[in-house]
Amino acid sequence: MGLKCGIVGLPNVGKSTLFNALSNNKAEAANFPFCTIEPNVGVISVPDQRLNILSGLVNPQKVIPTSFEFVDIAGLVKGASKGEGLGNQFLANIREVDAIAHVIRCFENDNIIHVDGRINPVADKEIIDTELQLKDLESVEKKIAKVERAAKSGDGKSKKELATLQQFASALQAGKNARSVKTEGEDRNAIADLQLLTDKPVIYVTNVDEASIHTGNKYVDSIRNLVKDEGAEVVVVCAAIEAQIAELETMEDRQAFLEEYGLKESGLTKLIHAAYHLLDLITYFTAGEKEVRAWTIHRGWKAPQAAGVIHSDFEKGFIRAEVIKIPDYQKYKSEAAIREAGRLAVEGKDYVVEDGDVMHFRFNV
Repeated sequence: MGLKCGIVGLPNVGKSTLFNALSNNKAEAANFPFCTIEPNVGVISVPDQRLNILSGLVNPQKVIPTSFEFVDIAGLVKGASKGEGLGNQFLANIREVDAIAHVIRCFENDNIIHVDGRINPVADKEIIDTELQLKDLESVEKKIAKVERAAKSGDGKSKKELATLQQFASALQAGKNARSVKTEGEDRNAIADLQLLTDKPVIYVTNVDEASIHTGNKYVDSIRNLVKDEGAEVVVVCAAIEAQIAELETMEDRQAFLEEYGLKESGLTKLIHAAYHLLDLITYFTAGEKEVRAWTIHRGWKAPQAAGVIHSDFEKGFIRAEVIKIPDYQKYKSEAAIREAGRLAVEGKDYVVEDGDVMHFRFNV
């Protein structure tokens, strides 16, 4: 399962710089390429050092990382929900994303004019929130109009659905995001088909100047304080630095560049890690002579579900999973030696996959 993340933000906050840096990014040189599907959609492979470890041990014909898709929502401005700017035509693209990366300007630069002539990250966030809320309210109200007719005829299921939809409508009208509405189980089915924008998990990408890349600044602090109860992730990134990293050809050059700035990882990697944490995702691996490959699943998935990511037949005909831990691979160097040492675990249908597991599935269809 590949991740899909929508990037939103006002003009001149660094969103385009960040997206363009991503689109030029050779992340980990040739092993992790970026490709552009459409002008506003691109896919980058997720860097994972464990792939390099397994590749060095197994020496496969190819290495296949898991992928991360970015959707750039261009030109989102005040009034976008009503068709202002270019944003409205792209709002539909974001409905299918797993998470939203909201880029917020947290730097001062007189040469880059803010669309509203001031640097106020809190106000910027509220503008984007309002546009997305208005779009969501439009979707909810359309569905209320449909469900209301059935509810008035006495249909019990429709009455319950209507009550839930009205709950969301009230929250959105009050300037709250859909994710703030506490509903569970069947109640959430009322909005499942709407794919509400403000119901999606959010990563706030605070775009800072080079001087603030390590500690952030007062603007970042204002965002952290504002969203502390949202259950969101806040990532500090310098889009200008990301643009420079994107120009470098080799992994060695990139690493040297990061070290110059005292950074352990790029903003892109931080963004991906934040998305995995926010969505509670983990990675497992398959390893053989033909390929070493990474697979993304939800934390808590059992072995058959994980197998189904490779192919539905693997889940249907699941018999067992053979599991190796990467430290054992590093210690014993080969699968044969791991078996001989008794370090290969044979797991059944109830095994909960752990992050970093190297798995081989036995199945029969």
